[in-house]
Amino acid sequence: MVLVAEVEPPAPPQSPTSGVDSGEEPLVIVGTGLAGYNLAREFRKLDQSTPLLLITGDDGTFYSKPLLSASLAHGKTPQQLAGTSAEEMARELNAEILVFTQVTAIHTGSRTLTLTSDNGSAEVRYGRLVLATGASCRPLPPIGGDGHARLFRINNLADYHRFRTALVGRKRVLLLGAGLIGCEFANDLTQSGYQVEMVDTLGWPLATLLPEAAGRDLQRALESEGVRFHGNTRVLRLDRNGNSIRAYLDNGEQLEAHLALAALGLSANTSLAAAAGLQVARGIAVDRYLRTSDANIFALGDCAEVEGNLLYFVAPLMACARALAKTLAGTPTPVRYGVMPLAVKTTLRPVTICPPPAEAEGKWHIDSNERGVRAEFRTEAGQLLGFALTGAAIAARDDLAAECVPVMG
Repeated sequence: MVLVAEVEPPAPPQSPTSGVDSGEEPLVIVGTGLAGYNLAREFRKLDQSTPLLLITGDDGTFYSKPLLSASLAHGKTPQQLAGTSAEEMARELNAEILVFTQVTAIHTGSRTLTLTSDNGSAEVRYGRLVLATGASCRPLPPIGGDGHARLFRINNLADYHRFRTALVGRKRVLLLGAGLIGCEFANDLTQSGYQVEMVDTLGWPLATLLPEAAGRDLQRALESEGVRFHGNTRVLRLDRNGNSIRAYLDNGEQLEAHLALAALGLSANTSLAAAAGLQVARGIAVDRYLRTSDANIFALGDCAEVEGNLLYFVAPLMACARALAKTLAGTPTPVRYGVMPLAVKTTLRPVTICPPPAEAEGKWHIDSNERGVRAEFRTEAGQLLGFALTGAAIAARDDLAAECVPVMG
């Protein structure tokens, strides 16, 4: 374990109201991504004295993960994306931060954590525990060949740094996946002068979020700038071919590129919680107070499934951070997801999405022209459950958001 900074020294016994009360068990947050750090910031606005410990497997640098897929065209280097160091965050939060440290077990009975690092193992106690363990890239489908060394995946700043290093002197990129992150990377790469081949098993970009008319509109915008979209197919094999790679698709096509980037979605990190006996589903199951099946353990961010909602976006994460901070500071506060339109960072064709619930009954109503697509998902009674907007149609976002049914009532 590497302790990068410490809280201010505890107050002497005769002055227990000043400084940090060393006799109080700490609030422990596992994870220093957007969820962990934003929760800590919100908590410190309300409680300046409870001991606070954050634990992370990396160096604890605070940065905005959503910017990784939209920085190349703006000339941002990985070094410029790195925001605040763990040392600076520890000072800001009056907290201890353990970096390069893994939590390998949660012992709910004794309220202790087992930690491991290059320096060995240790145990720490917690008063209350928050899991902000995030999500990982979904496993790759079976892909044969010997070209996997040139296949990249990006889930953090270190991954992005490796990808940017590999891009130097190369021009052709194969993108596996045309979901949210895949489309943002395609937009960013093509605007930076790279030739992009995009492959997806579905028929149009953002097919799980957009009706076909809106997805095709985005596809045309990307293709107009040189992106080549290959839908309803997948990569079977990836072989090295000199300084390049060759991809073999199941529709018989062969594609040449210098390197490949897989953007196939995320899976919540639940293994630590599951091993501790906490209830997990697609994510760590929590109620509206972000409480798990153990009364002393909470979860938020990409790892948390809030009453069946698993949303890998910033807006719900921030709503959870604000609500949970109040709960941890002594005012139980349920999180409420309102209408949360998502702006996709495809500057070639702006897209705003407010997806309807997965099991919602209704249909898409489409108004489309060359300036953009306005799609509204309505019930038979006319109730608006979701919408998708492209191009100039994004101007309708606020009006539709005001009418739309919130994610949580």
